Amino acid sequence: MTSATAVVLLVLLGVEGITILFIQPLISTHVFVGLLLVPPVALKLASAGWRFVRYYTHSPEYVAKGPPHPVLRVLVAPVVVASTLVLFGTGIAMLAVHPRAGPLVGIHKVSFVVWLVATGVHVLAYLTRLPGLASADWRSRTRETSSVLRLVTVASSLALGAVFAASALHLASPWVDRVHGHHDERPSRHGLPARPPGPARARRTAAS
Repeated sequence: MTSATAVVLLVLLGVEGITILFIQPLISTHVFVGLLLVPPVALKLASAGWRFVRYYTHSPEYVAKGPPHPVLRVLVAPVVVASTLVLFGTGIAMLAVHPRAGPLVGIHKVSFVVWLVATGVHVLAYLTRLPGLASADWRSRTRETSSVLRLVTVASSLALGAVFAASALHLASPWVDRVHGHHDERPSRHGLPARPPGPARARRTAAS
């Protein structure tokens, strides 16, 4: 489950990374993919948590596989989990507030930097093992009931993410408008958004 979900996450996170580099034209895609990622990320955290519990409760199957490297287990994994929760939590929360500079935006950006470093270390540590682990579910000689169930679970998380993203994407409209510059948010002397000039003021400006 963990390896199959990881492959899906790597692809989607790669797409999300591209949208960050071109955030202005791809802001809608950035939000959609971020929402789409929520169920697969939750599945990955649940799967890793299950392995953690099973190992420390001395399940023979999981004990035989051995623990992760101490650095990954003690330092990297907790940071990955915490930064992932903060990153996606603030991203979803930002859809419920008016787009403005504030603590949520700052926390979201900082958590992304922390997440990127910690997750990068985590991915590099498992990168050479991932293809073999993930392909085991696709090879006919290993496609047992448990393998099929894992694939169905991963596919279901993607389908759920697509439904969630499609239903919640409209909440990002104020952010899309802000990034695209559709609203004039320059403050007036009284601290309110500046209003567009009226017809009389526009005529005087044109005449001058």
